Amino acid sequence: MVPHGHAPTPPSTLDQARAVLRRHFGYPDFRPPQLPAVEAVLSGRDALLLLPTGGGKSLCYQVPALLREGLTIVVSPLISLMKDQVETLDRRGVPAAFLNSSLGAHDVADRMARARHGALKLLYLAPERLDADRTLTALRDIGIALLAVDEAHCISEWGHDFRPSYRKLGTIRERLGGPQTVALTATATPSVRQDIVQQLALRRPKIVVGGFDRTNLTYHVARAPSPRDKDAAAIAWLRRADGPGIVYAPTRTAVERVAAALVRGRVRAVAYHGGLDSALRQRAQDAFMDARAPVIVATNAFGMGIDKPDVRLVVHHAMPGTLEAYYQEAGRAGRDGAHSTCVLLHSVADRRTHEYFIAAAHAERRVVVRVWRALREAADATGRVSFDVDTLVARLPPSLGERPIGAALRVLEASALCTVTPPALGRVWVRLLATPARIRRELIGVRTPERRLLRAFWRLAGHQVETGAVFDLSDLPSVHGGPMGIVPLLERLAAQQFVTWVKRGAELRLDSRRMTEPVPPVDWLALDRRRRAEIRRLDAMQGYAQTRHCRRAFVLRYFGDPDARPRCGACDRCLGTT
Repeated sequence: MVPHGHAPTPPSTLDQARAVLRRHFGYPDFRPPQLPAVEAVLSGRDALLLLPTGGGKSLCYQVPALLREGLTIVVSPLISLMKDQVETLDRRGVPAAFLNSSLGAHDVADRMARARHGALKLLYLAPERLDADRTLTALRDIGIALLAVDEAHCISEWGHDFRPSYRKLGTIRERLGGPQTVALTATATPSVRQDIVQQLALRRPKIVVGGFDRTNLTYHVARAPSPRDKDAAAIAWLRRADGPGIVYAPTRTAVERVAAALVRGRVRAVAYHGGLDSALRQRAQDAFMDARAPVIVATNAFGMGIDKPDVRLVVHHAMPGTLEAYYQEAGRAGRDGAHSTCVLLHSVADRRTHEYFIAAAHAERRVVVRVWRALREAADATGRVSFDVDTLVARLPPSLGERPIGAALRVLEASALCTVTPPALGRVWVRLLATPARIRRELIGVRTPERRLLRAFWRLAGHQVETGAVFDLSDLPSVHGGPMGIVPLLERLAAQQFVTWVKRGAELRLDSRRMTEPVPPVDWLALDRRRRAEIRRLDAMQGYAQTRHCRRAFVLRYFGDPDARPRCGACDRCLGTT
């Protein structure tokens, strides 16, 4: 597809790409795995690019994006990841921006205007944002030169990080006019690759496998039955390391506990996880990046998009649930090509933890049916449910559990029986308590903005605001200051009982044509297949931890790498150090 308002861009050459690489990114040339990947994108063909963690996947679409007319859309799963990438591109003089839920309506409108006027080359979005009708229509009108799908394994239900929102990207691509599409991932087995191609409907795609073997990495597994044993082993490995280290822990609580244990063991470490406020997270990341703290203890989100090439040691304090996840996280060591070490601290209890999460994530049939019936009872004729997700959880028996209820909702959503609309930024329920006479008498002078706000609510909802109405604060006139300006006004009004208000959570709506079904028409066999696939991935991860043979060969065979050899001479099994 040719973007609106642009003539077709002539095919670029590899020499032109090298010039852009040097000018904007400071590298003299592409690495060997990147060369066929960049050539595939420059040719205008759809492509599936599999490069190992640290292999420079982003450059394979960023450089071609700078060589063609029009806008490149990048689908990215994490707010932190797209923010880091855009900040890096800005420093290098590349016009890029992101759209996500952290932005107000004014910022979103400004960035869309820049895209419309050709002032952006790359625009990063989460798949949920791209699926929104307003965003999709605007981007289709602008015209998309290239669609890049990062972390493309999220598309596949056979992948290790399946996300239903990614599953819609094939339809979204079609609605965008079928632009050239490149899918990128560091971890995809042959069956996952096939699913990515099928779900995105890639046309005669060029598939580039950059080789999964990171020859500078040495793999070790250390048996550590208890948390105390793991702490001691981590401290021993970190003291021997000749450079920065990352310790991955499975939960926020574990991150805090392990970081404290390392500090007690005289290892300078900082903690990083999503439960910390943004200032503390940034402080921890900066301390690690600047070498003031040589060790960072983090959940698995840390490392995506972080440009720290000299990490010499990655320690997994607990076994991940999949070999894909382990290989991706361990691969954050040694991105500069120097020798580095990856250590898995293993105990039998690690598997039981993952079995619990798999059971909770795959709702039992009885839970799905119970949730379905609760939604049917509360739905009106159009399918709109009279309460949000939080209220649903509160209404159902506590014995069902919040996680299984969430899993049941995902099943209903994936079966097109229910839609769960994420809470919009600034979506609130407001009920007017004060009389018009009191409003006129008290909201005067410096309080005039509050009276204007109540008048705006009345214009939108009329008498309904007296019993309660839902408003999107982003839709109110800009003179009120958007959500950030309105919330303080609401808080003052509520404190003096002019109004009562609450933020609205995710909204629920059933397919009105299928609401009469007492048992939801769900493909139960497919659900069971997905559950068994997760168990198989867990089996593979445990197989890696317990193998008596070459660990590198085990990983390469799992990913279908044709260069797998029986022995590497560098892992603990081959070296005889286990």
